[in-house]
Amino acid sequence: MTYVNSLADMGAADIAMAGGKAVGLGGLLQAGLPVPPGFVLNTAAYSHFVEANHLEARIQELATLSPQAAPQDYADASERIRTLVTAGTMPADIAAELGAAYGRLSDARLDDGGETAVAVRSSATAEDLAAASFAGQQETYLNVRGAEALSAAVIECWASLWTARAMAYRAREGIGPDSVRLAVVIQRMVEAEAAGVMFTANPANGRRDQIAISAAWGLGESVVSGSVTTDDLVVDAGTGTVVSRHTADKAVMTVYAEHGTREQPVAAARRRAPVLDDRAAAELARHGTRSADHFGAPQDIEWARAGGEFFILQSRPITALPEPAADTPDTWPVPYPRGMYFRASIVEQLPDPLSPLFADLIDGSVSRSLRALMNEAVGTNVIREDDVGLPTINGYAYYYYRTSGMWRVMGKALKAVRALARGQAHMGVAGWREFSHPRYERVIKDWSAKPVAELSGAELLEGVQALLDAGTVYYTAVQSVIPLAATSEISFGAYYDKFVRREGDPPALTFILGYDSEPIRAEKSLYDLAAWARGVPGLAAAILHEPTTALAESQRTGFPPAGFSEPLWQLWRPRFQDHLGRFGHAVYNLDFASPVPADDPSALLDTVKFYLRGQGTDPHERQRLSADRREIATSRIFTRLGPRRRAAFLRLLRWAQNTAPIREDALADVGLAWPLLRRMLLELGQRLVDSAVIAEPADVFWLRHRELRSAVEFGLAAPGAPGAPGAPGAVAITGADRPVRAAAVEERKMLWRGQVKAAAPQLLPESRWMEKAFGSMMPAGSQHQLGDIIKGTGASAGRVTAPARVLRGPQDFALMEPGEVLVARITTPAWTSLFAMASAVVTDVGGPLSHSSIVAREYGIPAVLGTGVATQRLTSGQQIRVDGDAGTVTIEQPGPTQEP
Repeated sequence: MTYVNSLADMGAADIAMAGGKAVGLGGLLQAGLPVPPGFVLNTAAYSHFVEANHLEARIQELATLSPQAAPQDYADASERIRTLVTAGTMPADIAAELGAAYGRLSDARLDDGGETAVAVRSSATAEDLAAASFAGQQETYLNVRGAEALSAAVIECWASLWTARAMAYRAREGIGPDSVRLAVVIQRMVEAEAAGVMFTANPANGRRDQIAISAAWGLGESVVSGSVTTDDLVVDAGTGTVVSRHTADKAVMTVYAEHGTREQPVAAARRRAPVLDDRAAAELARHGTRSADHFGAPQDIEWARAGGEFFILQSRPITALPEPAADTPDTWPVPYPRGMYFRASIVEQLPDPLSPLFADLIDGSVSRSLRALMNEAVGTNVIREDDVGLPTINGYAYYYYRTSGMWRVMGKALKAVRALARGQAHMGVAGWREFSHPRYERVIKDWSAKPVAELSGAELLEGVQALLDAGTVYYTAVQSVIPLAATSEISFGAYYDKFVRREGDPPALTFILGYDSEPIRAEKSLYDLAAWARGVPGLAAAILHEPTTALAESQRTGFPPAGFSEPLWQLWRPRFQDHLGRFGHAVYNLDFASPVPADDPSALLDTVKFYLRGQGTDPHERQRLSADRREIATSRIFTRLGPRRRAAFLRLLRWAQNTAPIREDALADVGLAWPLLRRMLLELGQRLVDSAVIAEPADVFWLRHRELRSAVEFGLAAPGAPGAPGAPGAVAITGADRPVRAAAVEERKMLWRGQVKAAAPQLLPESRWMEKAFGSMMPAGSQHQLGDIIKGTGASAGRVTAPARVLRGPQDFALMEPGEVLVARITTPAWTSLFAMASAVVTDVGGPLSHSSIVAREYGIPAVLGTGVATQRLTSGQQIRVDGDAGTVTIEQPGPTQEP
């Protein structure tokens, strides 16, 4: 049996024999990179050692623990296994091969008495893989000298396969204890004057064109463990130019000791000196690029430098690398002077930077809609061509009003109020019900009658614009319903508190809760679905067992998932499809690049599972109790009032009760056209893929409107008939094998990921007088809050202390755990299903009459809204106290530290 192998012979197929680290080193050698000489003691040696010492059965017995086992259980098992292993005896045949290989490492130029200093490193079969790095799970021993010490270090390395941390990590990754083995890499030590780590993609922003380097004096183990401060550099991968540099005060360094290593102070002259100058950083970066090119993936590399020469000690794939993002913007230049910019109104439904195509289409659509509405309400030429728009600044949408146009509108304010009260120009409740909503439905019906796959590219573009314009006109009309609903609630509350309420009477809110609205009807529909499924034998178990992603995909394709029988699927799918048909158009974000539930029902399926597990409350019962409290309170108040106050109380109460729920009904249907609109765009996207313009259908959202229009006019591949470069109907490719707009799409996505991290100001230009004049009218508070207390608006009473869950959008909904505080930039009616799980709600944007407030009050959970900074300041897992009465969020402890 051969137990020793050359590192140079290692290939990707040798993982089971040599482990991830050894295979990585073999790849480096094959790429021509400088690697210290060494060899690998393969996994057969470990297996032989375990067998010879009769350890297999006992190790398996002790190591078989569930992923949910307590940390102490892992610690106890680890200690007992490691004691067994370190008490074992090295078999003679392994010792002989190990000694011979060690002897061959001796350097005749060194007067080391045949005791060459080596590094002894673990190389597990489940280590240094792309899916899970297992970094730091096993041990490394440095400056090992002599055959006896080497044998002891190898046994310690084998034992480290069973550290408590490694065992728990493997359990979480689903890797059984019977499937792992450990090889050991032995390499000649490099007497490093400097060392560190290098990431061939920037882990801070995911940029693949940037290389991040950490460097310190001395040996590199202290850099890996984080026990010393390091210089940090970012190098442009293409040019080798140092993009940024931070030179640290490096107080200590790791050096060789007689046995192993030790720390010693850094000489004063070197403490603040850079470890690598620009030339050395560029040379090291080139080694990193060669490694990444060889392995075909970004690499996490350990390096050392001795005598001015670099050595690569290890290279493994970077795990959990974020998608590339541009720098987060920190300046907000306005595109047009002599105007004001507001993040309010429709912009509240656009919490993130806009996709390029939506940005191009929505600007003109909003301008046209507002001008048409105001022309009907207050006369022509009040709002002129360039007076209003929806431009983007750093990707974020802003309402823009030219100063002169704003003064003209303000001069017609009284006339506009009268039009609102009369329902003129499809304004107000009557205008919404009798004109705006039916018109919106009619446009959708007309375009729904035309099979999407049969429409030409030009017809699809026409349909997209028509549907978006219809949605914009509808939203403009809804904006006239919102102030009426707010005014009715405020008026009733003010009259009740001043002229009616006595000590012991309920708050005004009691009288307007317990009514149906579209979000509440959607919630009840999901609850009823779960109740029905529970009554069908086998159905609830099948739904709970099946992964949500598989259920959602099967809902789309119509084919049953693996865990469903055909009869169960035929019962479930049409029933759930009915729900999507009624409520699947609710938007999480008005930007049509974001899927609606009809496209991806994952969040709704998770809510069904939540109810199937018996969690949450019955929304029917909750509503009934609210209605009972409301009617009892109304009757008690009504009987004690005199005729005049009773009449005023009843008139204001009925106004609030009739108007407030309509606001939610109106908002819930803003996205009524979005499922069809998205189908049209994705159909165009597929034809662009077939014509080699973009890489995947959803990339259509990242094109500019002029690019999409030009592609359509040039000619796309026929529906369902993939084109090829040079074929009739196909767009020519520029470049060897990439779609023509692939690079532009990737660049725009990268820019968007940087922009989404920014906190967009509510008002622009930023100035003290703007903040003073209009700040109180904005839906978000100050973005300059410091300290542990974040202030917002108390929108639903109560106090809760619980972990925060920061959600960017529906892609994060599955992370929500029952009892957590829902933290988001804003919520729309599509977020309502999460309120059943939440113990409280905190938002960046919103006020006492926003969707978040209304739904939180129906659920009886605290809400603090309009904080301006919650998603920037809070992290998931932080313990926070939400005080809906005081309108504050208190950070009680830091967020959890994430394991690698």
